[in-house]
Amino acid sequence: MIWASAGENEHNDKGESMDAFTDGNLFARILVTLATLGYSAATVFADFNNTHASNPNWTPHARFHVVWQISSYSGFALLALALTWWPGGYAVERLYLACLFAAVVYGAFFVALATMPIYGGRTYDDNGYLPFPAPLGLRQRWDVNVAAFSALSALLIVAALTVSRSAMAG
Repeated sequence: MIWASAGENEHNDKGESMDAFTDGNLFARILVTLATLGYSAATVFADFNNTHASNPNWTPHARFHVVWQISSYSGFALLALALTWWPGGYAVERLYLACLFAAVVYGAFFVALATMPIYGGRTYDDNGYLPFPAPLGLRQRWDVNVAAFSALSALLIVAALTVSRSAMAG
């Protein structure tokens, strides 16, 4: 199968036209979009301010790296959104590839989290987003990043599990 141009739609095994809204993967696409926005737009909002990118207490090199990270995530997100929503061939494969982009970003977060003792890391900065009280009266405090990325990772898993392979026919 050759990659279809933007104006072409896929056809199912009955010859009916299929697109991003009718190929059985709309729910998965919405979830992948939310997961993608979680590692891109949310990081722009959360990190492109005085808690991170313009934090006077951070070294200039650390600020450089966070701006690089935000820009990279945003670029990958644009690619993932195009893979998710652009019409044409290999729609299911492209949807899985967009899932993999998000899995790499979220997976890297959890690697950094697990290896904090090795490099002396911490999930928050004293003049940034502090841990918040856990819901339901639990006595512990939750970290904003860990809570958000755990929820978004779960959402991503649901997205990947709900991709309909029936759109691959044809």
